[in-house]
Amino acid sequence: MAKDQGANAPAARRPKGAARPTPPAKPGAAGAASRAAAPAPPKTPFNPTQFAREVRAEGRKITWTSWKETWITSTMVFIMVAVTSLFFFVVDIVLRALVQLLPQVDVLITYVSRLLGLAG
Repeated sequence: MAKDQGANAPAARRPKGAARPTPPAKPGAAGAASRAAAPAPPKTPFNPTQFAREVRAEGRKITWTSWKETWITSTMVFIMVAVTSLFFFVVDIVLRALVQLLPQVDVLITYVSRLLGLAG
């Protein structure tokens, strides 16, 4: 389990066939009206300096890959791109050859049907 899930982990699952717990009662219209009338707390203004500090702090928490890992991963991607492009090149050649054979197959079918007396 991840570190941040300790306190917020869901409770144990209920047994199969057990009744579902009843949800808490919803507040009536009076409760909703009183919440709507309450003023919202004032929003703090945007502080670019504080934002930059928080971004740098989060950046320090990241586990960056090493140069060796980056090089190996980039090489593997290049190899897979080359293999995939070669595969599609071969498939393209085969399909092109099959399409070029279609008129010859049509002539062959017409010739055989005339020999057998099937053409009218």
